[in-house]
Amino acid sequence: TQQAATMGRMHSKGKGISRSAKPYRRSAPSWLKTSASQVVEQIAKFAKKGMTPSQIGVALRDSHGIAQVKSVTGSKILRILKSQGVNPAVPEDLYCLIKKAVSVRKHLERNRKDRDAKFRLILIESRVHRLGRYYKKAGKLPPNWKYESATASAIVQ
Repeated sequence: TQQAATMGRMHSKGKGISRSAKPYRRSAPSWLKTSASQVVEQIAKFAKKGMTPSQIGVALRDSHGIAQVKSVTGSKILRILKSQGVNPAVPEDLYCLIKKAVSVRKHLERNRKDRDAKFRLILIESRVHRLGRYYKKAGKLPPNWKYESATASAIVQ
């Protein structure tokens, strides 16, 4: 089926409509014998190892046969992490952008003449600033949070 006008990417010309196909039924599958408390324990264990919420979801799907955590536990991975007190300090999408900016900056230190990388770094950092502004407005980041390239590598580790 044809989709209505889709929103384009911010810094490229793509208008992809690729998306995941989630199961229609929102209840846990009958063959799944894992209880909600076991899933919550597993999520907390993965979080303590330093995995991001999406990495936890992939690990549960691929290794433990849990397609949708919400259908088993009734709440999403990030909400479970918040209730356990192990939620990430910086939201995952912002963290990934900062990580990308740090790696491009590191590349630029070694390759000073790479003008394309310099241009891409400007685009990445503008996305970081935009997302930071959104998360401050939404209350997910403290109002005095600011992205600085000098301290960014400390956020990423």
